[in-house]
Amino acid sequence: MRAAVIREFGEPSVVEIAEIDDPLVGPDTVLVSVRAAGVNPVDWKVVAGGLRSRIPHHLPLVPGWDVAGVVEAVGPAVTEVAPGDRVLAYARKDHVQDGTFAEKVAVPIRAVTRIPDGIGFAPAGALPLAGLTAEQLLEATETTKADTVLVHNAAGGVGTFAVQLAALRGARVIGTASPGRFDYVRSLGAEPVEYGDGLAARVRDLAPDGVDVVLDLIGGDALAATPELLATEGRVASIIDADTVAGLGGRYVFVRPDAEMLSRLVGYVADGQVRIEVAETYPLDRTAEALERNRAGHTRGKIVVTVA
Repeated sequence: MRAAVIREFGEPSVVEIAEIDDPLVGPDTVLVSVRAAGVNPVDWKVVAGGLRSRIPHHLPLVPGWDVAGVVEAVGPAVTEVAPGDRVLAYARKDHVQDGTFAEKVAVPIRAVTRIPDGIGFAPAGALPLAGLTAEQLLEATETTKADTVLVHNAAGGVGTFAVQLAALRGARVIGTASPGRFDYVRSLGAEPVEYGDGLAARVRDLAPDGVDVVLDLIGGDALAATPELLATEGRVASIIDADTVAGLGGRYVFVRPDAEMLSRLVGYVADGQVRIEVAETYPLDRTAEALERNRAGHTRGKIVVTVA
């Protein structure tokens, strides 16, 4: 099969398209013929070698953790899906080697759920990592309809889902963004506020007593400003800086595969309660460009690699 492969760590330009062996199908594994794979910041960080101190990596490797496609084969212990089913998954494994920027990928059944009718492969492929991250942040902070939630980078891949899912819980949502993205943030269900210097004062103008929940998708100065933003007994969760958020009494979230949660999220999409914003698509042959585009930032929604 054809796949986007790296043989050394570095810039996205080290990615090449090569012929490699088809994945093995284990007893509890689903072989997926890939149609779409969402691009996330973690993917170019993997290519750069940025996660080697946390997860074992084996070169040559195929990056990519999001997938949507068609079941080609199943292991003998799999009864939940069958060949021909349309499925999606957050396909992160315990070792980094056999990723989703490829024509085929083998995924443990514990990560796989069906794609409802009416949802295309590109939006389905954009959902898993970002959607699960957003929902797991909301669970970590125990967000309810009684809360005012601040979402940093509300127009980004995870932020787009965090705003909608917080609003779906009935919470009031404030989202940081550049002024050019304010209308988009409003359309998701949040009150926009400009990020950067003076953020705390602008948030306090909207929420004089502070916000109940901060969802940090940026780190750095945004996370450091949390004490100025939170109400008494407020909660914070971050996907960026484990040490800093722990020092603030909050939670660090590293997204976990969860087929049941993913099934619920894709159900929200099917019901029209959550929308998926696909910013750009790139064919498999241009995976390096897709990674570079994601690394450059300032994308509204998600970038997706498509496989014919």
